Amino acid sequence: MKRRNFIKNASLTGVGLAVGNTLASCVENTSEEKKSVIATNKASLPLVIATWHVIDATAKAMEVLQAGGTALDAVEQGCKVEEANEKGQSVGKGGLPDRDGNVTLDACVMDNHGNCGAVVYLKNIKHAVSVARKVMEDTPHVMLAGDGAQKFALEQGFEAEDLLTEASKEAWEKWKVEAKYKPIINIENHDTIGMLAIDKNGDISGACTTSGLAYKMAGRVGDSPIIGSGLFVDNEIGACVATGLGEEVVKTVGSFLVVELMRQGKSPQEACEEAISRIVNKPNSNYKDFQVGYIAVNKQGETGHYSIHQYFSMTKFQDGINEQIQSDYFNKE
Repeated sequence: MKRRNFIKNASLTGVGLAVGNTLASCVENTSEEKKSVIATNKASLPLVIATWHVIDATAKAMEVLQAGGTALDAVEQGCKVEEANEKGQSVGKGGLPDRDGNVTLDACVMDNHGNCGAVVYLKNIKHAVSVARKVMEDTPHVMLAGDGAQKFALEQGFEAEDLLTEASKEAWEKWKVEAKYKPIINIENHDTIGMLAIDKNGDISGACTTSGLAYKMAGRVGDSPIIGSGLFVDNEIGACVATGLGEEVVKTVGSFLVVELMRQGKSPQEACEEAISRIVNKPNSNYKDFQVGYIAVNKQGETGHYSIHQYFSMTKFQDGINEQIQSDYFNKE
C-alpha cells in the first residue's frame, strides 16, 4: 500500500520519472506481447480438423482454403472425399446399410453466419453433405428427410446411384446370419466424419456426414444431422462436432454444450472433457459399452479432442502439418 501511495503522490522528480518510464515500458511491452499473441494466432490460420484418420479429406479442405475458398467450401469438399471413398464403410457410397439392406445417409452443414442445413434418411445420393448445403442455401428450411430429401436432390441435379457396394452387401449378408445389434466401441458399426475449418479471415464452418449405425432399424437417425447435437458452430466462440453412438450425443445436445462451455471461458480441450463427463456421469450410464468422441476449435484456433474410450483420433491440418492425433480418453480401466 505504501508503494502505491508513493507512486500516486510522487512529483515529477527523477524518481517519479523513473517510475513513470518503467510503467510506460511495461505497458508498451504488454501491448507488444498482445500484438505478438494475436499475430501468432493469425499465423496459425487457416486450420482444419476432422474426426478420425482422414488425411486425404483434410488435405482437400486445406487446398480449398489456401486457394481462397471459404471455411464452408472447405468442409464440404473435405467431407466429399470420404463420401466418395467406397473402401470406407462409414459415409457416402459403400456405407453399411440398415437391417433391410438400404444405405441411408445423414448429413448437415453450418456456416459462420449461423445458417444450417441437413438431410436425413437420404437414399441413392452419394454426396449428402452437398445436398445439406443446398437445403441451407436454396430452401427456407433447415432439414429435409427421406423421399423428400431425395426428390430435392434430384431436382438440384444430383445423380441417383446405388450406394450399396459388393463389400458392404457381403458384410450385411454375414450380419444377417446372427443379426446381432450391439455397438462396437470405436466402430459403433460406423464412424461419422465431422469436419471443422477456420479460413484466413477467421470465419468458422462445419460439416458432418454419415451412413449411420450399421444394420439400424429402418428410419433411424442419429446425432450427425441434428444441429446442436452432431454439429454446432458459433462464429464468435468456436465450433464442435461429435462422433460415436449418436443416441448418447443427442441426450446431452453434445456439440452445443461444448461450444457453450467455451463461451463460459473453457478451452476447447476442457470443454470436450466436460461434455464427455456429462455422459459418463449420468445415473445408470452404461458408458463402458459405447464410444463418444468430440473435437472442437475456438476462435483463436486452439483445438481440443476427447473421448470415452481409447483409440479415438483427430486429424489436424495447421501450419503446413497434416497429422493424425490420438485423443486422450476417460475410461482408463
